Amino acid sequence: MLLPARSDRRPGGLRQRAKIVLRWPIGLTAIAFRYVWRITPVYRVDEVGGPDDMPPPLPEGVERESLQTPEQGYGTLLHRRYAVWIKGAQVGPEDAVTHLAADPNHATPVDAAVFVKTAGEPGEMRVGDEYVVRMPGPWDGPVQVIARTATSIRFATLHGHLEAGQIEFRARRVNEGECEGLHFEIESWARPGDRLSHLLYNRLLLAKEIQLNLWTETCLGVVRGSGGRLVGGVRVHTRRVDEPVPES
Repeated sequence: MLLPARSDRRPGGLRQRAKIVLRWPIGLTAIAFRYVWRITPVYRVDEVGGPDDMPPPLPEGVERESLQTPEQGYGTLLHRRYAVWIKGAQVGPEDAVTHLAADPNHATPVDAAVFVKTAGEPGEMRVGDEYVVRMPGPWDGPVQVIARTATSIRFATLHGHLEAGQIEFRARRVNEGECEGLHFEIESWARPGDRLSHLLYNRLLLAKEIQLNLWTETCLGVVRGSGGRLVGGVRVHTRRVDEPVPES
């Protein structure tokens, strides 16, 4: 059972929640439409992983009590990378990440997910800030910022999330012949957060595909915001780890 999101206890939280819930049918329809009719090529690699696919250690000073870590989850751990190459970008990696940090909804498809800030100052993103990612269906995603650099943001899941793990957004400048330009990548390390999530991810594959659609569209949102053009489609690399996950 997912826990109630913290923002629901804030003034106006229930009203905001109701508006998002009312958009669920539209959001699910939009997700299905994009999934079937997407013209941007998405190149997927799915393979067996191993010990090297474990999430990075938590940074020093991060409190573990409220985090939902991979060893607390169920089933297969998925290590995923979503990557795009952008040619002719009008922004550098620092600007791309700063724009995303100011409001993640600038890049995410708001019919599929809405970032709602529940702790921290608006218009910026610092370590310790918290968000709830509202998605179509009963699987809101509370997360906390655990690392922030000029070119990267890393979140960890909080209790009540559909998943148990970490996700990082990062950008870098690349100068490699035809690939010269901006490289943006989302990397996640996560297991289903509970037995129901395990069913949705690894048996019905529903949540797994919704997640793939969300982060693929976020990569494309960054491309649009950069002023450049996508080169080579979206690359999605998934590695599956079925062994027990050691404590991080």
